[in-house]
Amino acid sequence: KDIAPITQLVTQPSVLAVNPDLKVDTVGQLVALLKANPGHYNFASIGNGSLSHLAMEAIAIKSNTKLVHVPYPSSPQAITAVIRNDAQMACLPAIAVLPQAKAGKVKMLAVSTARRSLYLPDVPTLKESGIDVEADAWNGLIAPGATPKAIVDAINKDVVAIIREPAVREKLAAQLMEPVGSTPEQFRAQVDGEIARWAPVIKAANVKVN
Repeated sequence: KDIAPITQLVTQPSVLAVNPDLKVDTVGQLVALLKANPGHYNFASIGNGSLSHLAMEAIAIKSNTKLVHVPYPSSPQAITAVIRNDAQMACLPAIAVLPQAKAGKVKMLAVSTARRSLYLPDVPTLKESGIDVEADAWNGLIAPGATPKAIVDAINKDVVAIIREPAVREKLAAQLMEPVGSTPEQFRAQVDGEIARWAPVIKAANVKVN
């Protein structure tokens, strides 16, 4: 109630990546390994309560497995931890994972978005892989809750037009981001849906933000 959603700007896929030494090629194989060794493997995140943290907790809950969380300050440090085998897996933004996957330093098992990414069409979603988890990394534009609707609608119109310009779409694509440009109503539903999705995970995993 204290915010006025204007528009969801972009979405960016996160990728479930693992260290090649795990010798797994699919999410199913990873889950089987985790079930055989509960609490034995670490996952990296970019901080307590981050999407990378919540996504992995949701994966553990949905697959009935146990993992150890190791937070890092940034995506580069988290993916480096996976490369060094300090952590064996992570669900991180595709832009941080893809270069390392191309170099053979990590394996990409799935994307966490509801549908396959335009930029990673050969990588299945978690849902396709048997894990009912959806974790969208997105950015949006909001205003104070008391902002008049006419102003919200006017800003929405201008911003959506900008992010649909070819030059802007090209710059977003370089960061593996897809433009959205939703209406204020659609964005409000998106925000409400995110709260409903993650509140049970936060409670079940006892997530604490420092």
